[in-house]
Amino acid sequence: MIDLKAFEKILGVTFKDRALLTQALTHRSYINENFAMPGGPTSSAGKHNERLEFLGDAVLELAITEYIYEKFPASPEGELTSLRASLVNANMLGAVAAELDFNNFLLLSRGEARDVGRARQYILANTYEAVIGAIYLDQGYGPARDFIIRILAPKISEILEKKLYRDAKSLFQEEAQDRASITPTYEVSKEWGPDHDKHFVVGVYLGKDLVAEGEGPSKQEAQQQAAEAALKIKNWE
Repeated sequence: MIDLKAFEKILGVTFKDRALLTQALTHRSYINENFAMPGGPTSSAGKHNERLEFLGDAVLELAITEYIYEKFPASPEGELTSLRASLVNANMLGAVAAELDFNNFLLLSRGEARDVGRARQYILANTYEAVIGAIYLDQGYGPARDFIIRILAPKISEILEKKLYRDAKSLFQEEAQDRASITPTYEVSKEWGPDHDKHFVVGVYLGKDLVAEGEGPSKQEAQQQAAEAALKIKNWE
């Protein structure tokens, strides 16, 4: 069993209902491996975190939107949108979840536990959102917002300094048009998985030339990853 008390200490949050925290840390693969039965799980111990992730995603977006709206009163909508995107994307959320040692508290199937590559980053990001959803249900919006801001607000200075708020896809398009007079195009080359766990591989092209590929749980995320890889390959960062 996971040490929920130790995890609460890392989060800086003490739950009234720890079953919510357990659910937030439970990946679907763990349920499929340990609780699979006709009709699905029937006990609280057999619940995975996808519904909490759905809720946490909405709470996260509202909290970050409120925060940057107040912190940057002179910034136009476009800049705020880009900054928000840089704070709530899978790369950032996966990174902060790893920093908070989520890896040592996840409930995963044996197969997922062995995979520490790109797929794990998405699991970490989704679990971070699920934890937010659990805090929201357990204690309300205020504590959930405080947790979000305490973890993510310190990342803003790094984002601004490194210009991480610039959307990779937009940046690659700007550079390609300036340097090569070509607008990049994106094509899905591979797609697999059930609806709840889709994966896409997308290639970015300049004319007929494949520059790079990216992978993600959505076409949009895969396009972003492809654009980031293309910027590095072309040395246009």
